[in-house]
Amino acid sequence: MLLLDLVTTSAAVAATRSRKAKVAAIAELLARTQDDEVETVVSYLGGKLRQRRTGVGWRSLTSLPDPAAEPSLTVLGVHDAFESLSGLSGPGSATARAAAVAELFSRATEPEQAWLRGIATGEVRQGALDALVQEAVALAADVPLTSVRRAAMLAGSTVAVAGAALREGEAGLATFVLEVGRPVLPMLASSATDVAAAMEKAGPDGAPVAVDTKLDGIRVQVHRDGDEVLVVTRSLDDITERLPEVVAVARRLPAQRFVLDGEALTVGGDGRPRPFQETASRTAQSAGARVTPFFFDVLHLDGEDLMDRPGSTRATALARLVPPEHRVPRVETTSVEEAEAFASAQLAAGHEGVVVKSLLASYDAGRRGAAWVKVKPVHTLDLVVLAVEWGSGRRSGKLSNIHLGARSADGGDELVMLGKTFKGMTDEVLAWQTERFLDLETHREGHTVFVRPEQVVEIAFDGVQRSTRYPGGVALRFARVVRYREDKGPEAADTLETVRAHLAGP
Repeated sequence: MLLLDLVTTSAAVAATRSRKAKVAAIAELLARTQDDEVETVVSYLGGKLRQRRTGVGWRSLTSLPDPAAEPSLTVLGVHDAFESLSGLSGPGSATARAAAVAELFSRATEPEQAWLRGIATGEVRQGALDALVQEAVALAADVPLTSVRRAAMLAGSTVAVAGAALREGEAGLATFVLEVGRPVLPMLASSATDVAAAMEKAGPDGAPVAVDTKLDGIRVQVHRDGDEVLVVTRSLDDITERLPEVVAVARRLPAQRFVLDGEALTVGGDGRPRPFQETASRTAQSAGARVTPFFFDVLHLDGEDLMDRPGSTRATALARLVPPEHRVPRVETTSVEEAEAFASAQLAAGHEGVVVKSLLASYDAGRRGAAWVKVKPVHTLDLVVLAVEWGSGRRSGKLSNIHLGARSADGGDELVMLGKTFKGMTDEVLAWQTERFLDLETHREGHTVFVRPEQVVEIAFDGVQRSTRYPGGVALRFARVVRYREDKGPEAADTLETVRAHLAGP
């Protein structure tokens, strides 16, 4: 398949708001995809390379060769090119990578170059989320969507099951079952603004719910088969060797085969949670700090699959398997007052918030719904826009990713960069900010437009962590735009001192 065929489909998907039209366009392309192309095509339609890292970023794509006049690149050829790039390392690799990128892009037509730039930097915004690709696979293979979804969650990705669906239909999808040792996509939580609203979603009509502590650690899925233990993250990356403490706990549990869901958290000598990045980096130096697993669900236990059993049944099995010191703190209740008191206690203990869970629901792997509902405080800051990056895909021609700055710690006029975000922007906001920031433009560097630091934006975020990437030494976690503040000038923006006050832990 020519890459241009896929790029054309991607453009068609980006150009329509109709979900049905998006699905139909993707399904049409899948229907004429060869067996050996399916995994790559499905991955590319979802806006992702198959390689985790290629070493190719915006900086290496700012100066490209002239585009080719005629299309010649194939989908598999592009995959092979990125596979070669991902393997480059050591002395001379930067020069070799630049030459390989130039060679690849010189063979791409103008629309192919734009698409390749987007997928290499994670900026293909065509509106083809994984859920839409799953619908298209179901349509192209003429199988129920529920079968595709279940197979994908059990296999860990849509890419892994698409070929079986297109070749063998529902029979092929039925071969994907829960296997100890093969990670499954984790169940996800939706959000609510307060505990009462969360309880109404997860336990309508006063049904009892479980209220779990929301820990700010690394989501881990732990598989044990005899002495073999596998620990993976929520993105299914294998981190077993990085977490020997988790492996040791798993081997001590009184069962031979199980799959557990939980969090790995760095805990200080005082028993309080340490900042998230200490767990993520494994560089905690605090005396007595340790990484400890806390589990909140069990999917399989000694030959019995539990994913389709109600939450109450899984909770009983979890309590039978895991001792209290390695279970996420929980209260089961129908009382909003009791749940709110529990949530307040967890916040006081240094945790993120709570997750309210239905005791009747099954473990819906890979899905985000009303069965699990997270509640945590929403923090906002007023920051100044320092620069903006041009978007790609659906955001082509619009200024999208904004660079965020806070006033210096002493409250002076100096602005310190904290990070970037493109989240929370509607089409109307994108149009407005494109016009606004072009009016404020001072100069450009590649795809970045630098602006006069005059526009204040209100940013919501989930937390602040230490960072060596930005001058202020901190970065925002999950930053997103709430609104632009026309009522505030940059002198009213929050200071770096205010931002640092949100750091978790000392």
